[in-house]
Amino acid sequence: MRVVTGPTDHVVVVGAGLGGLACALRLAGAGRRVTVLEREAGPGGRIGQLAVDGYRFDTGPTVLTMPHLLDETLNAVGERLRGWLDLVRLDPAYRAHFADGSSLDIRASTAGTAAEIARLCGPREADGYLRFTDYLAGLYQLEWARFIDRNLDYPHELLGPDLARLAARGGFRRLSAKVGQFFRDPRTRRVFSFQSLYAGVAPHRALALYAVIAYLDTVAGVYFPRGGMYAIAEALADAAVKHGVTVGYGREVTDIEVTGTRARAVRTRDGDRIGADAVVLNPDLPVARRDLLHRPLRRRLRYSPSCVVLHLGSPAGHDRLAHHNVVFGTAWTQAFDDITRRGRPMADPSLLVTSPTRTDPGLAPAGRHAYYVLAPVPNTEAGIDWRARGRTYGEELLGVLAARGYPGLAQAEVRHLVTPADWAHAGLAAGTPFASAHTFRQTGPLRPGNLAPGLDNVVFVGSGTQPGVGIPMVLVSARLAAQRITRSPGGGARDAGAGYGP
Repeated sequence: MRVVTGPTDHVVVVGAGLGGLACALRLAGAGRRVTVLEREAGPGGRIGQLAVDGYRFDTGPTVLTMPHLLDETLNAVGERLRGWLDLVRLDPAYRAHFADGSSLDIRASTAGTAAEIARLCGPREADGYLRFTDYLAGLYQLEWARFIDRNLDYPHELLGPDLARLAARGGFRRLSAKVGQFFRDPRTRRVFSFQSLYAGVAPHRALALYAVIAYLDTVAGVYFPRGGMYAIAEALADAAVKHGVTVGYGREVTDIEVTGTRARAVRTRDGDRIGADAVVLNPDLPVARRDLLHRPLRRRLRYSPSCVVLHLGSPAGHDRLAHHNVVFGTAWTQAFDDITRRGRPMADPSLLVTSPTRTDPGLAPAGRHAYYVLAPVPNTEAGIDWRARGRTYGEELLGVLAARGYPGLAQAEVRHLVTPADWAHAGLAAGTPFASAHTFRQTGPLRPGNLAPGLDNVVFVGSGTQPGVGIPMVLVSARLAAQRITRSPGGGARDAGAGYGP
């Protein structure tokens, strides 16, 4: 494993996003002096929170899986997750709503989900689901330690028996075709393949190895912290300060001072120079390379689709909605082709609708309900003027939801719209919060690495580097980045459904 060379006594982490904070905790636990500099007024990065008229909306990811990774992060400084967060395992993890009016709950237990599938689709489909979960569990155990939870420097490091086993399990086939081996009903095929869009690839184009995302979401369990997802960022930031990390908010880093092949300091907009033995960069990797290191990527990345998000505060409650809901349209393959190939919003969109107040009513005023509506859309490379298009598209989404049985959302007393233009303004390449897509050429060691080329002591952390997108992967990236600096081994598979400790 390649490592940072030279002294590493003082590490400056640029950005208090989830990756930056998790890396800071691991470095502090390894005895480093750590300074975190964040341009915003508080922690979180993409895991932000919007407070409006008594509502608190999570502005970033809403789905939490693999909470043991948070526990392991806090363990680095001798803390336990239960002392910092109150997590609720969601049951159902998701509720899928189909265009024909039917719905399907993905329950917290495999047996419960199998019973739901048998009710909706019959016993043969339920049997296919049980075989599919066995397949997913084997895929997870095969992929995690060997291909995800480790630092990779060169493609040849993947060669070996496990790669052959992955190929034998169909990992390099198309995801939709692999899912089709287990399910015949188009509804269940959709439920267990749409997760590939998290990785920036449509199900009919994604590799089957990304079925592991469905394992995390639909088998291992989905959780929610009371206080909202932002409570995760607050917990990590508070734990870091408790254990000696210096965290400075409102401190925008504008430049990394480099001499030869070493970063010597970071410079802030207010004129400060903070010396550093090593630097960890949490901003979106292509933007950090361009704006902070002045060494733009030489390769052209393919970026994931983006999303439009509507935050809604409403007196209207909907009993048909669970905490997390996937509201499917009629279209499927053509809907994904709209955003990934034709560069236009889905004509018949499938939407993620989250209603966090079903689990934590304290996120809204008494008797009110908070909603988060996410629609996948093209990123800014498609050339859509989202500043002009955004408002009308938001109204279109409310119309779609009203037509599908949720008219009360259009009468929301609080509305806040986020478009790809806003993601771009926040410093995300191509205006997408999902970073570069997980195509074959942007996966594993072919994804931008976490060591800055040509520099001895600069490391990247976050979804733009290895292993990729999503809260679990960002937490893993923090450990991998810390390993580069502390020069320590680590990793290993663990049951993703394991409890997160007493």
